[in-house]
Amino acid sequence: MTQQLAVASTLAKFTWNWKGHKIQYTVMGSGRPLVLIHGFGASIGHWRQNVPALAAGGYRVFALDLLGFGASDKPSLDYSLDLWVELLKDFCSSHIQEPAVFVGNSIGALLSLMMVADEPEISAGAVLINCAGGLNHRPHELNLPLRLVMAGFTKVVSSKVFGPFLFNRIRQKHRIRRTLQQVYFNREAITDELVDMLYDPSCDTGAQQVFASILTAPPGPSPSELLPKVKHPLLVLWGEKDPWTPIKGATIYRELSDNGQPVKFVSIPDTGHCPHDERPDIVNGLILDWLAEL
Repeated sequence: MTQQLAVASTLAKFTWNWKGHKIQYTVMGSGRPLVLIHGFGASIGHWRQNVPALAAGGYRVFALDLLGFGASDKPSLDYSLDLWVELLKDFCSSHIQEPAVFVGNSIGALLSLMMVADEPEISAGAVLINCAGGLNHRPHELNLPLRLVMAGFTKVVSSKVFGPFLFNRIRQKHRIRRTLQQVYFNREAITDELVDMLYDPSCDTGAQQVFASILTAPPGPSPSELLPKVKHPLLVLWGEKDPWTPIKGATIYRELSDNGQPVKFVSIPDTGHCPHDERPDIVNGLILDWLAEL
């Protein structure tokens, strides 16, 4: 049964039981439904500067913590993009029951693209913010030395002996802040609140196993495989200074836009991997303007 949680937050939090697992979500506003999907390691809180603005713009805005992240349960499972797509399909069936626009960042953007490509009957379009090319790198995408390094790293992460030790080092607050300084071009957006939002779920039981499972999971479909199946309009936003998903990866979207496909591409200068959190006013305005044109 869905029940409201008493939490000190600007966003009301609810829980939904999915296959015996607790999923946390929030909803605000009324109108056409939007579903916001966070990236790796993030949660509902990463949309804290977007949900109220999009709701005020006349939309019913949902955001949820994917299984394994945020305040949702972290069971010992084989995590994959397909697992989360199944979760999203069931969430839409349970809570929305009409075509929705999916808005995602990074892995969340790839999930949004999967929804519009493979589930067109429950989709109305998607906003892709610095879209990931896969859940993990494909071996052929890495040069040989890096391929060997990543293979060794995933073995250590999966180790029952060394995995927890490594995870406990990676999740320390000063290391989270250092990682954010690498991927957020707008340093003013790196707040204590943001660091805590990423750190707190890592203390939950099962968080290390989730981390290991995701790092060793298959990469899933690539955007180039999905885009030919997409019939709904897309808004693609990209922070120009992103070192994780460099803007050269946006070429495929630029070409579709230039060829008259229903794809609008906007690059955002002086912005890194998370434009919705680094430049929320700009991103919120771009999303609302695009939605008004649909």
